[in-house]
Amino acid sequence: MQKNKFEILRMPPENTNSLLVSSGNDCVIFDAWGRVSDWIELLTRRGLNLRAIYTTHGHNDHLSAAPGLAKHYGIDWFLNAKDVPLILWGNQILDFWGLPHIPDDFVKPRELTAGVRDILPGIKMEIMETPGHSLGGMVFYFPNDNILMTGDTIFRDGLGRYDLPGGDTNDLHNSLDKLVARNYPDDTYVVHGHGDDSMIGWLKENNPWFKRQR
Repeated sequence: MQKNKFEILRMPPENTNSLLVSSGNDCVIFDAWGRVSDWIELLTRRGLNLRAIYTTHGHNDHLSAAPGLAKHYGIDWFLNAKDVPLILWGNQILDFWGLPHIPDDFVKPRELTAGVRDILPGIKMEIMETPGHSLGGMVFYFPNDNILMTGDTIFRDGLGRYDLPGGDTNDLHNSLDKLVARNYPDDTYVVHGHGDDSMIGWLKENNPWFKRQR
C-alpha cells in the first residue's frame, strides 16, 4: 500500500514554508513560493505529476509560482476569492526577493471555500476560513495524517500580522479563537507559513495566544 508523504520545502530564495503532498507519483503543492523553474526541475527529477495547487492566502510570498505552474501543467490552483485582489498588489513583495512579477494576464485561481475535500486518493483536507491576516486567509488540516497548515494566521512564537491589505485585528483574534476551539490533538504537527514548525501541545504551553486560552 502506498504511503502518503508530506514534505516541508523551503524553496529559494528561502523565506516561506511550502508543503509538497504526494501519494505515489501524484502530488499537490501548498503555498507554491519561489521560482516556477525550480519547482518544474524538482517535480521532473522526482517523476511527480502535479495535480493541483492550494494557497493559504493571497500574499505573493505564498503564491509566487502558482500561476506559472498552473499554466505550465494545465492544472487548477485554488485560493479564497476574497484574496484575489491581492495577487497583483503583491508584486512589490516579489521585488524585495528579486523574483519576477506575476503578469496582468496570470492564470486565475479557482475559488476555495471552507469544507472538506479529497486532494489526492486517500488524503482528506479540512478547510477553515481564518480571516485577519488577510480577508481570505485559510488553514488546512489533514485529519488522517494529523497535520495542520496555518499559513500566516499563527506562528510558533506569535500571531500573524494584521497591518497589510485585508488585515484586521478583531478578525484575526476571532479566527485564532476558532482555531483553538477546534481542540486539535496535542500531537498534531503544525506547519506555519514562515519559521520553525511546532506541535499543538507545544503551542498550548508556549504560544502567547494558545496560552491565554487555557
